[in-house]
Amino acid sequence: MDTTTYGQLAVFHTIAREQSISAAARKLGVTVPSVSKSLRLLEQKTGVPLFARTTRKISLTETGMALLKRTEGAMAELDTALEEVLNISGAPSGPVRITLPRFAWQLILRPLLADFYRTYPNIQLEVSVNDGSVSLVEEGFDLGIRFGNAVSEGMVAREIFPPFRMGLYASDEYLARHGTPTTPEELATHRLITYRFGTSKRLSKLILQSHGVTISPDMDNAMICNDIDTVRDAISDGVGIGRLFEPLRDNMSGYEHLQPVMNNYWPTFPAVCLYYLPRSQRAKRVQATVDFIVERLNNR
Repeated sequence: MDTTTYGQLAVFHTIAREQSISAAARKLGVTVPSVSKSLRLLEQKTGVPLFARTTRKISLTETGMALLKRTEGAMAELDTALEEVLNISGAPSGPVRITLPRFAWQLILRPLLADFYRTYPNIQLEVSVNDGSVSLVEEGFDLGIRFGNAVSEGMVAREIFPPFRMGLYASDEYLARHGTPTTPEELATHRLITYRFGTSKRLSKLILQSHGVTISPDMDNAMICNDIDTVRDAISDGVGIGRLFEPLRDNMSGYEHLQPVMNNYWPTFPAVCLYYLPRSQRAKRVQATVDFIVERLNNR
């Protein structure tokens, strides 16, 4: 593979990831005509269109998808090898892309941010907050933070936060008006602030545990939302009973009026892991970020 083909494939991968020629140009720091020309030359080499274009979007053709799958591993290896050589000496630098759900941003990454940039001012974090499932390979991320049971096979996973509970909470004002439930049966007379998953669009089912047995009480929905900050605010305003991760609630200031409800029934979630592809850690910028997060959280 000559250098021209490598450059064209790099552009092709960026277009596929960004799903836009103009967005790919911005990402690469080049002009739109330059990206379009590179794609056109690659399509001339393959002899077939790699993208289906409409006035509103661009999407991979079947051939384009096959080329992406066949070359993404090799391209990543070349990028990593080049970076290893360039970073033999010198401080870690460059972009590190991280995907994580909102609770992990608030509970894990945000408290480390100021110290991280004092330690590694030349590393540029690109943080994508997404509560859905995300493929590191397909979306081009270096690192992910998720519950351990959601990490795909083939990933290196480092535990960074121990298991914790999902709690039920209500405001003082709500409990004064409606009473405090003490059993799953009593929840039938209360209303739930329900979370909707962003990717699957499913409603999060209320799950409780009692002596190792899973319970799913029926409750009417007072409100449905897809953001944990909105859930917290709705609980605070007395809309209904809602769910928050226990350590997240414990770290909130200004929400002391949110009271735990039926905490002997709260379910426990798995440990949280930092995960990445095995080859990713060979990049000094990624290795430094991994080591920093793991060390700080292990010493908290």
